[in-house]
Amino acid sequence: MSKWTQLRVLLLFACGYFVSYVFRGVNLGFAPYLSHDLGLSTAGLGVLTSLYFVAFAATQIPAGVLLDHYSARRVIPALLLLTGLGSFLFGHAHGLSGLMLGRLLIGVGVAACFAGAIKALAMVFPVERLPMVNGLVMAIGGLGGVFVGSPLTWLLGLTDWRTICYGLTGLSLLVAIAIWYGAPAVTKPHQHGGVLAQFKGTGQILASGTFWRVASLSVVTQGVFYAMQSLWVGPYLSDVSQLSARDAGSMVSILGLAMMGGCVGFGAIARHIERIGMRLYTFCGVGMVAFIVTQLLIMAQAPLPPALLWAAYGAFGSIGILTYALMAEYFPQHLLGRVSTTLTLVMFVLVVVFQTGVGALLNHWLPVNGHHPAIAHLSAWSILVVVQIASAVCYFYPAAKARPNPCPPPSASSPR
Repeated sequence: MSKWTQLRVLLLFACGYFVSYVFRGVNLGFAPYLSHDLGLSTAGLGVLTSLYFVAFAATQIPAGVLLDHYSARRVIPALLLLTGLGSFLFGHAHGLSGLMLGRLLIGVGVAACFAGAIKALAMVFPVERLPMVNGLVMAIGGLGGVFVGSPLTWLLGLTDWRTICYGLTGLSLLVAIAIWYGAPAVTKPHQHGGVLAQFKGTGQILASGTFWRVASLSVVTQGVFYAMQSLWVGPYLSDVSQLSARDAGSMVSILGLAMMGGCVGFGAIARHIERIGMRLYTFCGVGMVAFIVTQLLIMAQAPLPPALLWAAYGAFGSIGILTYALMAEYFPQHLLGRVSTTLTLVMFVLVVVFQTGVGALLNHWLPVNGHHPAIAHLSAWSILVVVQIASAVCYFYPAAKARPNPCPPPSASSPR
């Protein structure tokens, strides 16, 4: 495969993941306008924003089947059409039901962007280069996290949130067209079985103690990271840190840039840590514990530059993504696809739980001049930290019992 083809695939599908990431966090900037224009409460905002993750999680297994049967080049553009429709409906809505329908369609439409990118890259890049190019896709997609910071704040100063939704509709359609006509065609994608076989394999993975030991800390920390980044970081910066909308947007952008750096940096480091005698399991765990410590420092208003703290939040918040590579040490090759989709499914279910839970808890305090008291945010985040600490104990305590799988060949009864 030529280098130009490889570069084209990388950039095109990274653009699809960028669209996914923008929609994941765009309500961060829209939140005050949705509250003002449509009278949404914090609980309503939490539910509305989390619908993206509900739809995203629910679509994971079916999207994986579609990718295996029809290829990323066909599936991603088709789903992005749904994304564009959802964005249009969201921008045109004048009530909660319209917003919810739009958000659900957006979640379904972008559900396969990341998995589609990973699949497309695996078809044109050699195996030894996949860790780095996967990290590059995640970093480019992470630019969406930067966009929902200062750039989005700047755009909202020029126009309204509805117009931005219509612009995102156009962006979704443009990327869909670019992938359809720009990505190379494939001969025949490999078949991995139907929907029932996929769900059967998922059930077996969910019943595995090894899966839960390895995934325990990752799914919780990633759930907290995305729940906060996509909605509640903005109100926290405004209500607790008392930053202006512009300064809060800058912090969100710094967080997003640091996350991009973490995706690429930790991905590169992970390839070399075994040379110094550290297991990938330990490396991931230490990084995720550092993420918990960073949250405690933010909550305690440690005497450190805020930009440094939020950059650490973004960087260490990205390390849980290495769990996808870690799973390959514990599960045979024929199950790795379903292990990945199951990991994503559990993670995004937790995002929904955490995001709606924070909104419901904040709703117990009456806002003053549009701001919730600091104790409301700190109470909610403290609960999240306690959950993460408990999952860290589960991750490290049984680690000595968790041994890498020798990856035996699949038996005749194994789901494919």
